[in-house]
Amino acid sequence: MAKRVAIIGGGSSGLCAIKACLQEGLEPVCFERTGDIGGLWRFEEHPEEGRASIYRSVIINTSKEMMCFSDFPIPEDFPNYMHNSKIMEYFRMYARRFDLLRHIRFRTSVCRVAKRPDFATTGQWEVVTESEGKQESAVFDAVLVCTGHHTDAHLPLSTFPGIEKFKGRYLHSRDYKDPRDFTDKRVIVIGIGNSGSDLSVEISHTAKQVFLSTRRGAWVFNRVGDQGYPIDILFTTRMKEFLKRVLSPSMVNNFTEKQLNARFDHSHYGLKPKHRIFDQHPTVNDDLPNRIISGRVLVKPNVQEFTETSAIFEDGTREDIDAVVFATGYSFSFPFLEGCVKVVENQIPLYKFMFPPDLQKPTLAFIGLIQPLGAIMPISELQCRWATRVFKGLNKLPPRHNMEADIKQKKEAMAKRYVKSQRHTIQVDYIPYMDELASQVGVKPNLLALFLTDPKLALEVVFGPCTPYQYRLRGPGEWAGAREAILTQRQRIIKPLQTRHVEEHPSDPTVPLIFKLVGAVAVLAVIFAYL
Repeated sequence: MAKRVAIIGGGSSGLCAIKACLQEGLEPVCFERTGDIGGLWRFEEHPEEGRASIYRSVIINTSKEMMCFSDFPIPEDFPNYMHNSKIMEYFRMYARRFDLLRHIRFRTSVCRVAKRPDFATTGQWEVVTESEGKQESAVFDAVLVCTGHHTDAHLPLSTFPGIEKFKGRYLHSRDYKDPRDFTDKRVIVIGIGNSGSDLSVEISHTAKQVFLSTRRGAWVFNRVGDQGYPIDILFTTRMKEFLKRVLSPSMVNNFTEKQLNARFDHSHYGLKPKHRIFDQHPTVNDDLPNRIISGRVLVKPNVQEFTETSAIFEDGTREDIDAVVFATGYSFSFPFLEGCVKVVENQIPLYKFMFPPDLQKPTLAFIGLIQPLGAIMPISELQCRWATRVFKGLNKLPPRHNMEADIKQKKEAMAKRYVKSQRHTIQVDYIPYMDELASQVGVKPNLLALFLTDPKLALEVVFGPCTPYQYRLRGPGEWAGAREAILTQRQRIIKPLQTRHVEEHPSDPTVPLIFKLVGAVAVLAVIFAYL
């Protein structure tokens, strides 16, 4: 009989978990406590109690070619940066294409996941669920936790003296839905991550004044990069990853900071932090400098204390305010796991951010519990592909001491690189982490073989964006359409922009030849770097 796998959560990670189980001949049962798929990305005016939900206007910060599932490209006519409604449309297409919905039990909450008495030999779990007020218990051979890390709103009120006296309204960003709620009000947004920046911009269109309060500032990327390409398409390449390896961190930081300051000087705009650009999770926002230069958003330092009607900042200035939005992130917790894992300072010791190292049998894995410098959907998918093969016994985990050493090394590297923050506990770099997972599964692109057998594809794999299709070129789960998807990805980037025909000037015919000659040398360098 096929092994039964309990999947907790029907968001983007839960969907690819179901598909991965089916492809490995496992029997998935997905428990989703709401009545629909999509998780965080499903907007509702009044979401279910405790569910993290976006607001109406949210547009994703990763482009479609970088965020799609690896054997199911997003339609070419979809915009590069999708509104949440388009993301949901894609999820529904994916679920229909692979017939996933029949494996989901909606409106079913997971109350408890506990080891069976014979866990040391069977690795089995007892999963207790509740639906319509009735509890049910079932035995599963493995469990995939796909609830993500936007679980509990982190509202650090104790660090803001006087907030209890404040007579205005305050809320966490997860409870924000509409800028009209702040019409003609003076509003402070606390936190300069992606949520804080987005909300500052949006609220500034209706509010009398918005103040963006930040402890340490931020480097701000824009979605639209050189020549109008999505910024992640330009940044997330194997060639750039190779350059980051051979150049010093200082050189990489200097170059990138100079590029960002060429758009707008972060010092002039009150945003420049003391830390370097890659010491913090990036903030992506095209509109923030426009709102600052027009005075609709004023950047302020951290709030020192609140009074009944105002905020006093650490520089001694005071502003009368009507509302406060805390864009202060999330904490994650797993109360249903009954002590199988322990969250300390928003961290869990997990091998490759997935497997608890102390279990006698590797039958529990966390999916999507990471904060990537890039798109999370392809990472979750590759995690699922590996986890299901581990559950089947096709891949083995190393001894416990090796896993714990890897966990320690990653934790120390993270602490050394990033400023200490609630969100810098589960950071991963996209290409290195994807390649780590791919090596475990046996699907990491073989650059040398590609260069010798298919140089056209090799050039695009090295110089082009490291799109998820690269992890379907070979090995378990190989997809016949991967090569074509890679070679046509630039067409899908340009397609939705061409709603008006424009004559193009013919390009210099010598450029492709020069590009190929230089590229051949560079490809060899990258190949040897990755061997």
